[in-house]
Amino acid sequence: MNAPLTVAMAQLNLWVGDIDGNVDKIIEAAGIARDHHGADLVVFPEMAILGYPPDDLLLRRGLPAAVGIGLERIRETVDGIAVVVGYPEYVGPDIYNAAAVFRDGERIGGYRKQCLPNYGVFDERRHYRPGDRPCVIEVAGTRVGVTICEDIWEPGPARQAADAGARVLVNLNASPYHLGKRAEREKVLGARARDNQLPIVYVNCVGGQDELVFDGRSMVHDAAGGLAACAPAFREGVFPVRFENGRPVGGEIADTTADEALTYEAVVQATRDYVDRNGFAGALVGLSGGIDSALTLAVAVDALGADRVWGVGMPSRYTAAISNEEAAAQAELLGVRYDELPIEPMFERYLDTLGDLFAGREPDATEENLQSRIRGALLMALSNKFHHLVLATGNKSEMAVGYATLYGDMCGGFAPLKDVYKSWVYRLSEYRNTVSPAIPRRVIERPPSAELRADQADTDTLPPYDELDPIIEAYVEDGRSIDEICELGYGEETVRKVAGLIRRAEYKRRQAAPGPKVTRRAFGRDRRYPITAVYGDL
Repeated sequence: MNAPLTVAMAQLNLWVGDIDGNVDKIIEAAGIARDHHGADLVVFPEMAILGYPPDDLLLRRGLPAAVGIGLERIRETVDGIAVVVGYPEYVGPDIYNAAAVFRDGERIGGYRKQCLPNYGVFDERRHYRPGDRPCVIEVAGTRVGVTICEDIWEPGPARQAADAGARVLVNLNASPYHLGKRAEREKVLGARARDNQLPIVYVNCVGGQDELVFDGRSMVHDAAGGLAACAPAFREGVFPVRFENGRPVGGEIADTTADEALTYEAVVQATRDYVDRNGFAGALVGLSGGIDSALTLAVAVDALGADRVWGVGMPSRYTAAISNEEAAAQAELLGVRYDELPIEPMFERYLDTLGDLFAGREPDATEENLQSRIRGALLMALSNKFHHLVLATGNKSEMAVGYATLYGDMCGGFAPLKDVYKSWVYRLSEYRNTVSPAIPRRVIERPPSAELRADQADTDTLPPYDELDPIIEAYVEDGRSIDEICELGYGEETVRKVAGLIRRAEYKRRQAAPGPKVTRRAFGRDRRYPITAVYGDL
């Protein structure tokens, strides 16, 4: 292998179901790879033609023909460069997660994904059959093997390609972001490259898709397992890498970004794509003067621009003056429209209407929740009238233990912070203020409170968040038993209380808005528990 080889990594934001739009992007990116980078080969992400994950969209009867038309457009339109593109392949009753290889109007190869993940957010065995054969093509005198996503996490497919003569391996991906994912990928890619003495070109997509958000960070590892090139996170583009005698040379490595910055970017990307792709004019945020709504507002502005974000304050008799002041101050700081709709008159009417039925009973969470539900009704009315999506402001800590009101503060079409622990809400807020002023200092420093009764504090109901969040993480993400969590140093009474709250809140989470996954195990498609079940000591 003497001739140089240039491979372009097409890191694209692709929309599930938009075959025509995705094919347009693929054709445009192939032209850029060829004309601007002199690439011999351009590699696109997994399932690029259809978008990922398509779920049961794969079962639509008209889909095979539409995918076939898209493939033909690529084959007929792109010349002067080899193209590897992911798509669903239909063979009789079977569907394969596949890749097609085209060059100058000819199909020169094809591959079917062999390792089908069936854990966490993935359930590929529901739809696909596994392949069993390697695909090795020749490009510019170099034999190139093709694999898809999970294939690189298992030793078999890469070894199979190497045995078939591959000298470079390309891997198509739709790999979602979560905290720590980059390190996991680099460890696996480095090991697979060393095992087979093959450089690996790993191409990932970017963008938000409902509960998933893809970070890109396409990369190249050399045959010794070292990182040779890495594209930026959350940025579309065509990123070339040149191989000489089988070695990647001259590749750029994007700056390593702190976890806070990456997680914030993930939430912003997911919010932008959800609002835009579902056709909303903008976003509505109920501003309480607390840190959750303040961070949500900042995310919305960074995702959509200030002119498409609307903040609404809805004070009650229990709302502190600082809450009203800081909500208005942040709206002015970020340049968004802000309106104040006091809920006291409506709250009084509710209490009057229910007064006879409630007679003889002490006020409790019922009256607290009425306030939240009035606010939810107002936001949804504005949403209906002005076609703005309500962004729910709850965080993962609250969603875990049910510290939220159904049809109240849980109202909304998307929840940007749904998988962000309360302790991380503070970390992301501090990070966002290092970019530019966005969240008032007093909001960050004041004790958290739902302000639904006099002098209320979150710690009246919950353990402090620096204790609560690690317990939730151990129980939800790590799957530890109550005894195992107690062995970490937490009191049994507290652990049992938190675990009980998590179990009892399952019915609420089933009715919650979707939100982007940013931790190892998120509520939603990543964690599927029964509502009606008994497993208290597990």
